[in-house]
Amino acid sequence: MNQQIENNFKYHKPKEGQPEKYTLIREKAKELAYLVDKECPNSREKSLAMTNLEQAIMWANASIARN
Repeated sequence: MNQQIENNFKYHKPKEGQPEKYTLIREKAKELAYLVDKECPNSREKSLAMTNLEQAIMWANASIARN
């Protein structure tokens, strides 16, 4: 059994203090998203920036949940 696979593909019930971390990360990312939306012209690049920002938040939250 591969422990990393098991860990990466199971449900991680939030532990004490984790929901607050998730919220803080989302709030800061939202600030950046508004800045990008305001300052960048509508374009493929802007769309990719937003997509990658969303992806960064998901990975950040996964790092908290998994570790």
